[in-house]
Amino acid sequence: MRIGFVLPQLGPAAGPDAIVHVAQRAEALAYDSVWVTERLLYPLNPQTPYPGTPDGLLPAAYKRALDPLETLTFTAAHTKRITLGTSVLDMPFYNPVVLARRLTTLDVFSGGRLRIGFGQGWSKDEYDAAGASPRGLGRRGDEFIQVLKTIWTTDPVEFHGRYFHIPKSIIQPKPVQKPHPPIYLAAFSPGALKRAATLANGWNPAGVPVDGMAQMMASLRSMAQAAGKDPASLELVVRANLMITTQPLGKERGIFSGAPEEIESDIKAVRTLGATELFFDATFSTGTRSENDFLRILEEIRRMI
Repeated sequence: MRIGFVLPQLGPAAGPDAIVHVAQRAEALAYDSVWVTERLLYPLNPQTPYPGTPDGLLPAAYKRALDPLETLTFTAAHTKRITLGTSVLDMPFYNPVVLARRLTTLDVFSGGRLRIGFGQGWSKDEYDAAGASPRGLGRRGDEFIQVLKTIWTTDPVEFHGRYFHIPKSIIQPKPVQKPHPPIYLAAFSPGALKRAATLANGWNPAGVPVDGMAQMMASLRSMAQAAGKDPASLELVVRANLMITTQPLGKERGIFSGAPEEIESDIKAVRTLGATELFFDATFSTGTRSENDFLRILEEIRRMI
């Protein structure tokens, strides 16, 4: 099981020095990957309540957010081995032709270290700001991924769909990784799970209990097999949103929350489940505000592993 860590890209610690120091320390500690996330804005009166807080307001860390792809490009220039992942880029915010060029460039600059997690977003305020419609996201998402794969694997490139059109064209260079960088989808609805099973390299869940992950992964593999795809090829790449406490929280706690011994039990359970990778986000853990806080948790997780 590969192990990763989310960079200090959000919140008060977010900045170039913290990103470089955490990424380089993760590489020195033999972590396999570092990750970034997407946050477009912090609505003061959110139209879509945030599900993780009693009042529906977003966590304060979201008030400061560096761009995910620029953060990874900067990280690529200061590291040599560690892979670089997004968890996740929200597809409705992007044009796939323009994004394909940015992702290809990052894969080339990093020597083939890019891993791409996609999602659909959830905030109406962000949809409005990006000029995106929440209608038809599933069909658009299917086509979005098909456009990326067409650009990355064919030359000349030509695509004519419902949402996107590319005239017969040369689009170079291609990514270093063949046939393309791995694609993971954060998916929970039946349609999104089918998209992950048939169009992606794997599933990127967060906040799902181990039993739920096992059931949903079994469903994903069945859908992959029905589509003529090798079900064993699907990766399970788990995002662990950490909430480390000094005292145990007991049976009612959420996954990857609680005292260190409870976090350790979750790590063991995910490993037993057969996860391909497990990466940790310390952004919202109690008292995480500085570069030193991220480095401390980075070391603590390495000891747990």
